[in-house]
Amino acid sequence: MAENHPQDQPIRKLWRGTVAVSDKFRHGRATADKPDQNETPRSAVAPEAEPEAKAKAKQESKGDASPGPAKKKPKKQGGATPGAPANPPGRPPSKSSANPSVRAPARGAHRRPRHRLIALSFIIVVLLPAWVTTFYLHARAQDQYASTLGFVVRQEEVNSAMELLGGLSQFSGSSSSDTDILYEFIQSQQLVSQIDARLDLRTFYSRYADVDPFFALDPESSIEDLVSYWSRMVRLHYDIGSGLIELQVRAFDPREAQIIAQAIFDDSAAMINELSAIARDDATRYTREEMEQSVERLKDAREAMAQFRSETRIVDPQADVQGQMGLINNLQQQLASALIEADLLAEITGEGDPRIQQASRRIAVIRDRIAEERGKFVLGGDAGSADDYVRVLSEFERLTVDREFAEQAYLAALSAHDSALAEAQRKSRYLAAYITPTLPEEALYPQRLIIASVCTAFLLMIWAIGVLVFYSIKDRR
Repeated sequence: MAENHPQDQPIRKLWRGTVAVSDKFRHGRATADKPDQNETPRSAVAPEAEPEAKAKAKQESKGDASPGPAKKKPKKQGGATPGAPANPPGRPPSKSSANPSVRAPARGAHRRPRHRLIALSFIIVVLLPAWVTTFYLHARAQDQYASTLGFVVRQEEVNSAMELLGGLSQFSGSSSSDTDILYEFIQSQQLVSQIDARLDLRTFYSRYADVDPFFALDPESSIEDLVSYWSRMVRLHYDIGSGLIELQVRAFDPREAQIIAQAIFDDSAAMINELSAIARDDATRYTREEMEQSVERLKDAREAMAQFRSETRIVDPQADVQGQMGLINNLQQQLASALIEADLLAEITGEGDPRIQQASRRIAVIRDRIAEERGKFVLGGDAGSADDYVRVLSEFERLTVDREFAEQAYLAALSAHDSALAEAQRKSRYLAAYITPTLPEEALYPQRLIIASVCTAFLLMIWAIGVLVFYSIKDRR
């Protein structure tokens, strides 16, 4: 048994008090703000009690001293003796306080049931799903080949010769509106239905449904399921600034991927041609309608003129009037000759000469004929007669004016339609492929390493969040 020296008693008491205060400070921090009512504040202790306690401790140490040579007491520094053991074995801590800043050593860690539960959850949540995913990707997932296709919608304006001479020629770039329409058309159910009816997409994509149900298509899928699967197998990249569209078409066979990409390009080109036809029809619809109206008006005018000629039996009333006027002029000349002849006979012969009577009758007949011919040109004559030249001429002039106006309107409408049609034909849209459908040689999909890594990282993150939530709830309790 170790020998107890008298000078070690105060040191041991001091250490016990230090350890007790440390334990009290560590375990009673929660109640530090609410002191016990029975506890005497440290400030209330009389300062004279401290020397008496020290003297009493000194006397006890002298009484317990064993005989032997006197040893020199070590010098105290801060209430503790240098070289004293940090934790004397077999000594319980005292409740007296000398140095509150000193803490007792931490207890050793022990394995708890919750540690085993966390390890088991790591295996179930992270390791097992990650292994299943990796196994499926390498053992069941089928290779997918990607065919690349790139195109752009072009709209070129071929200018006329006058614009080229004037230096106004220009070439327009891609039409953003047509490209937006085409971008939505490629993802639409209409395109998927057209290609499925022509190529049977369900057969292409459901070939490995029994082996690879995750990446393959169900053979009994509906058109909505096929459109959703289409968005997974056909990836689009659309550059709004340049109007370029690039597609990546995937399939389980390289040749099938190229065939599907070519079908997408053909249907897209047909759709752009249809848009061009609609735009051309819209641009010429007004002029075409106006031209059709002018044609109908010209037909009506010409039919009215034909009916007028049939009723009057006069092809050209103006020519007929000119002939009538020629007849009147001829009669007037004959009348003048007859008058001259009658005057000569009156001077030469007597009044009973029969030649004078014959000349008089001849003059009267010529005058009656002239009067009758002139009566045809009098307004308000016999309207029912075919010889009413005033009515005939007025009707003919009206029909002539209508026909000439209809002809001019038809020529103007025809010129406007031809100009609009030429302008629409100069503006043509077409689909230009800068990358033709490629034939892949190596399977790039599915990206097994990336998918497995992302899946593992995602599972690890979920597990870590769950563990943090568990410990947070535990600490709150």
